[in-house]
Amino acid sequence: MSPLSANFLSLSLMISLILPATAAAVRIGDFELSPEQASIPLQEIHSGGPAKDGIPAIDNPRFVQSGAVVTLKPESRILGLNRNDIAKAYPIEIMNWHEIVNDRYGEEPVVITYCPLCGSGVAFSARVSGEVLQFGVSGLLYNSDVLLYDRKTESLWSQLLARAVTGEMNGTRLKVLPLVVTTWSEWRAQHPKTRVLSRETGYNRNYDRDPYAGYETSKGIYFPVKKQDPRYHPKEQVLGLEIDGQFKAYPVAELSRTEGEIQDRFAGRSFTIRFNPASQSARFFDPQGKEIPVIRSYWFAWYAFHPDTAVFRP
Repeated sequence: MSPLSANFLSLSLMISLILPATAAAVRIGDFELSPEQASIPLQEIHSGGPAKDGIPAIDNPRFVQSGAVVTLKPESRILGLNRNDIAKAYPIEIMNWHEIVNDRYGEEPVVITYCPLCGSGVAFSARVSGEVLQFGVSGLLYNSDVLLYDRKTESLWSQLLARAVTGEMNGTRLKVLPLVVTTWSEWRAQHPKTRVLSRETGYNRNYDRDPYAGYETSKGIYFPVKKQDPRYHPKEQVLGLEIDGQFKAYPVAELSRTEGEIQDRFAGRSFTIRFNPASQSARFFDPQGKEIPVIRSYWFAWYAFHPDTAVFRP
């Protein structure tokens, strides 16, 4: 071997010892994921069964006026958002089959999300880092919760963490909007001019059938979660609040023990909670009367993501 070749091999060996090896990409479902662009362990991402877009998001939603709605009962559960003087209701019987609606409130792009496995409804602004993103259902889960993907970069986004967890957008946060999970009768009484997501979605689905019938009351969880806590039934409904990286859960069972209007203080801030026992819904307001976004989900899901959560008790 020539001295030049020996020096080259020596230099190559030194470089290989100094530079870390590039981790190989991992394929999960229909996504090629790089460990170097991930903020959660890739081995904790699981396929939910359907392929990417196997659960089709609604990209061109149609709406009907409240007076024309004949498919909803007074007790039917809906996701409600009132923004830019526009009120819309998204029946859970439709969201069970689609999980994502890419929508607009005037000039504001919004994405409405619902994970049947976690009972979690969350609305986000779809304007991220100055551009508008559209989202689809990845077919993947983290802590049993739906992972969205954006169609521009195919980064994966955790619904309950409200941020991207893999890909080019990894670490980017989404702005949570004050979505309400309530009954159709309560929402219609508060917003008589509300529009309602139409069953004319462009897809052939039986919206009268609940594909998750019995799941809400059972103790069973279909997919792995990192941590569990037995203080409440796994499917106990909670309202989850985040303030400056601190978390607090408000179980409906505990709110039901109050008189309905609660003054609370957490993480140095004061706020008012208005709980309606008839609809089992709650809304949070700061001292100026501005609504504070909270995330409604099952107890097991909130705890899996936030095991250090505080818990409200009256």
